[in-house]
Amino acid sequence: MADIYSKSKRRDIMRLVRAKNTKPELLVRSVLTELGLRYRLHSSKLPGRPDIVMRGRMIAIQVQGCYWHRHECGRGRSRATSNAEFWENKILRNVERDTENVIALHNLGWKVLIIWECETRHRDVLKKRLVKEIHP
Repeated sequence: MADIYSKSKRRDIMRLVRAKNTKPELLVRSVLTELGLRYRLHSSKLPGRPDIVMRGRMIAIQVQGCYWHRHECGRGRSRATSNAEFWENKILRNVERDTENVIALHNLGWKVLIIWECETRHRDVLKKRLVKEIHP
């Protein structure tokens, strides 16, 4: 199936995809603040520049888009139809890089939490998970 947008329109749409301060990330930060937890953002001193870092607890949180990082949900299982080989390679490299960064963080003694975009749709469930993971 061909793309319904022209190449220039598709390029404009893709330029709007953000890497920082996404809606799911903002929601996770909001819940952490509501729980009274302190954190730092996008630490360049750690592998992969985790989205949220809790230094005192040695916890790094990555908030990942289901499509871009291949989650097992419906959105993560969908595939590009236009320029499919390029997008498949790009997304597979994202997954490889994620794994490398998680291993590097673990080797440095960090606990890594991966919060998927689809998990942020239910604030109360997300809050329970964060409490469980951060206050075991």
